[in-house]
Amino acid sequence: MEEEKIEAAREPLLATKQERPKKNKYALGCGVLASMTTILMGYHVAVMSGAQKYMQEDLGITDTQIEILSGVINVYSLAGSLAAGYTSDWIGRRATIILASIIFFVGAVIMSFATNFAILMTGRFVAGMAMGYALMIAPVYTSEISPASMRGFLSSLPEVFINSGVLLSYVSNLAFSGFPINLGWRLMFGIAAIPPAFFACGVLFMPESPRWLVMKGRLGEARSVLVKTSDSPEEAEARLQDIKDAVGIPLEINGDVVEVPKTEKNEENVWKDMFIRSTPAVKRIIATVLILQFFQQASGIDSVVLYTPRVLEKAGLKTDTQLLGATILIGVAKVGSILVATFTSDRLGRRFLFLVSVGGMIISLIVLGLGIEIIEWTHEEDFSWVGVVCILAAVAFVMSFSIGLGPLAWVYSSEILPLRIRGQGASLGTAMNRIISGVVTMTFISLYQAITVAGSFFLYAGIAAMSWVFIYFCLPETKGRSLEDIEVLFAK
Repeated sequence: MEEEKIEAAREPLLATKQERPKKNKYALGCGVLASMTTILMGYHVAVMSGAQKYMQEDLGITDTQIEILSGVINVYSLAGSLAAGYTSDWIGRRATIILASIIFFVGAVIMSFATNFAILMTGRFVAGMAMGYALMIAPVYTSEISPASMRGFLSSLPEVFINSGVLLSYVSNLAFSGFPINLGWRLMFGIAAIPPAFFACGVLFMPESPRWLVMKGRLGEARSVLVKTSDSPEEAEARLQDIKDAVGIPLEINGDVVEVPKTEKNEENVWKDMFIRSTPAVKRIIATVLILQFFQQASGIDSVVLYTPRVLEKAGLKTDTQLLGATILIGVAKVGSILVATFTSDRLGRRFLFLVSVGGMIISLIVLGLGIEIIEWTHEEDFSWVGVVCILAAVAFVMSFSIGLGPLAWVYSSEILPLRIRGQGASLGTAMNRIISGVVTMTFISLYQAITVAGSFFLYAGIAAMSWVFIYFCLPETKGRSLEDIEVLFAK
């Protein structure tokens, strides 16, 4: 009976599904504001790329300490991502985004005034906490606020802004590289304290997530938000009925404020729902989220982002201006490419972009490894055609990553998680992503010293090949489906 009522609510939506709706400007504005916090995440991760050389000269820190500072922020973000699941279910998605902005501000201030390795580690811990919050909450909020017709577009926005932050950090590296050594790198970190204040103020104008409102029994407010963020009144009603069913509120109850039944779907039993009482479909979903997030980082993207100057130095570039300028080129390519996924994932589908993306990564990593190997064989010290090939391969790698695996791993993970476990499930996926990122970035210098730079990229290519096989055989298409329907795909 419950299923029949849901289907009845969906019928008007399905009848008009053939007509491509116009972009919902209100939902777009909300998605942009929520996602802008992740600019700071990209900035804090990548600013070490250009700052590390000056930090070593000023504070005398070692290569090992640079490895730790570069990668540990991702491990620290584990605490933030796990806490964000509980925080977002407790105080709401919107307040959690504001909290992330405040923590980002504190982290930037600590880094800019650091005088030794211990204080730098403290600053990276605070910034890492903020990263965990931003990585978890931005995709969840945008997926929950989005109509089905543009969920892929809106859910890709966090990755767009992360990469915009990466590019801005590269520009900052170049802009402040001419300052005195003891000042330039501090400005690179300190300037990141300015945006959080503006982001926090902007979030105040956003509505709360309709799914969180329903979880708290505030149906009237949820209905109002859904009407503004849906493509039609019929879709708004269908989305509301889906959410009520997922939360456990009887469909016939329609008051503005209602009591949420205290069932097994309540927060204290979420982890049991995920691992003990879960259905085979939920187990497959959790496994898919964890494996997909593992492959996104294990294929080596953060090694290229964080150590681009070192890699390009192997390719023959020597001066700071050449190295940082080429790094900006890679950042521009990364941001430009991610727009492909943003604007096409709802039309071309997730699977197609995943497979094309990973295929391009495999080829470019092999070419990059071969190019660096040739330079090492020939002992070429000056910039040559092989160096050009290496730069083009690095650009191709980040472009390939950014059209699929980069943004869509977050989109796919957010949309396949059922509502009752979405907060904690997204936190778990984010934790996997950050742990692997931390391991990769904290071991890259040691790895290439052990098996050469070329060998490192061949290793990443092998991991990327395994991810292609996993995507081909294990990921169903999700474009155009409602969030509540997707669980059915994994029941088969």
